[in-house]
Amino acid sequence: MRYIETEKMRKKIPDYYIGKIHGYEARKIIEDYELNYNIGTAVSYLLRANRKHETSKECIEKAREHLRFELERLELLEKPSYVYKGVKA
Repeated sequence: MRYIETEKMRKKIPDYYIGKIHGYEARKIIEDYELNYNIGTAVSYLLRANRKHETSKECIEKAREHLRFELERLELLEKPSYVYKGVKA
């Protein structure tokens, strides 16, 4: 694990969330691209897929589920009668 300095505290970040070559953190990539929860979580699972477990299967399946959640959310927004957070689609 690496320790990343913040202004307020030291924070542990598992190595599988940090790129090997440039040291980018998954969460910072997600933030920089302004991804929503479902897409950001899917990206996070994919970024760590070959690094956390013996095979990437579990992480890829989790990413697929979050992408499915996002597709379901988008389909709901396309329905004319659906109201999302007070905004009618």
